[in-house]
Amino acid sequence: MKYLISSWNYLNDRLGLTQMVKPLFGHLVPSNATWWYVFGTATLFSFLVQIVTGITLATVYIPSTGQAYESLQFITNQAAFGRVLRGIHNWGAYAMIFFVGVHMMRVFLTAAYKFPREMSWLTGTFLFLLTVTMGFSGQILRWDQNAIWSLVVGAEQAGRTPLIGDLLAQFILGGRTFGGATLSRWFSLHMLWLPAGIFALLGIHLYLVIRNGISEPPEAGRPVDPKTYRSWYENLLQKKGVPFFPNAAWRDVVFSTAVIVGIVVVAVLVGPPALGKPPDPTIIEANPRPDWYLLWYFAALALIPPGIENYFIIGAPLLAGIVLIALPFVANKGERHPRRRPWAIGAVIIIVVMVGTLWYEGARSPWSPDFTAKPLPQSVIGASSGPVYQGAQVFHDKGCEYCHTISGYGGERGPNLSDAGNLLSRDEMISRILNGATNMPPFAGNISPQELDDLVTFLQTRKIK
Repeated sequence: MKYLISSWNYLNDRLGLTQMVKPLFGHLVPSNATWWYVFGTATLFSFLVQIVTGITLATVYIPSTGQAYESLQFITNQAAFGRVLRGIHNWGAYAMIFFVGVHMMRVFLTAAYKFPREMSWLTGTFLFLLTVTMGFSGQILRWDQNAIWSLVVGAEQAGRTPLIGDLLAQFILGGRTFGGATLSRWFSLHMLWLPAGIFALLGIHLYLVIRNGISEPPEAGRPVDPKTYRSWYENLLQKKGVPFFPNAAWRDVVFSTAVIVGIVVVAVLVGPPALGKPPDPTIIEANPRPDWYLLWYFAALALIPPGIENYFIIGAPLLAGIVLIALPFVANKGERHPRRRPWAIGAVIIIVVMVGTLWYEGARSPWSPDFTAKPLPQSVIGASSGPVYQGAQVFHDKGCEYCHTISGYGGERGPNLSDAGNLLSRDEMISRILNGATNMPPFAGNISPQELDDLVTFLQTRKIK
């Protein structure tokens, strides 16, 4: 113990460790700060988990188009603790995105963005943007079919931006199309640039917390006045403030520890996300879907009318960014308590309900073909041989079952054909199959007369009495 104390005294004297940590751990905070204040620290701890696991995974992951997919398979299936490590990294990313979102919601509801904490809100907004981008870049590094086509979709959307759209698309793809430069670029973004940006903004964010203090729990009837707030807040801390450590820090430590334990438990029990098929640009039967935190936006793009798609892709993110950036400047004073700001409660409820509903639809994604659809069972076909049976096989082989449902089997993108025999005549079916329809390709050059006859015979038997 004597040697430990002596070593500490030596390092403290040379490095000034006490002076470095004292402002962080010794600054005063309102004594009535509650458990609602722990989400920011939980986000920080989740980020530290990402750094540790990400560096470890990078020692095995090979950012090469020919080896990235295989290296992830090796990590998951063969490397010691590789599956758990990938799981921790994945679920840690999900936790980080979730808690930064909850933290922003808490700050918005309690109007903690008001004077003098406008810059804290701005840095937090950009931290949220970098965190989501970090998650998306991690999805790209899986380098499977879903990853490359998700990137293509993202580049196509960015390409619609006026004036700079082509440059943005090329930046996302690392050129005119995806390849080795694409993976190299996103690997550097994921491992270097995005973490560096997060570290820099975190440093500013924590500095602002120490400089301006954490916002006190709001009280109805006590508005923020920029002219008097600083002196009032200092007086509050002198009378009722407590040191951050250990009086308030223990809640952060307990909650963040529980979060890390939860991440590890889920990683062990559930594991990392399964890899899709290896990347192959010649295979277009892909259903690119983002991870859960962007699934609602994926649903919104799928459900909006095609005529306003370009305006929505550009306008919606732009409007959201303007609102988030302008908020602390146009509303930096006045009431903070949610009861005195019913519009804030209403806005949060609307956003939660909207995102939740779109997320559910995105998870179902009835507008996407179901490329995993199995051939119809004999009990549904109603025959084991002959034209009806052969027609059912054509229905599956030609991909009709990817988009059309029959008796509960198949996709939902196209009309339900369970009652097709009652709705269309034989000639109408032939015309529709050969000439195509809205969102349906023509099969005139892709189906033989015998296959067409068998398919129509089968569809004619689809009747609901």
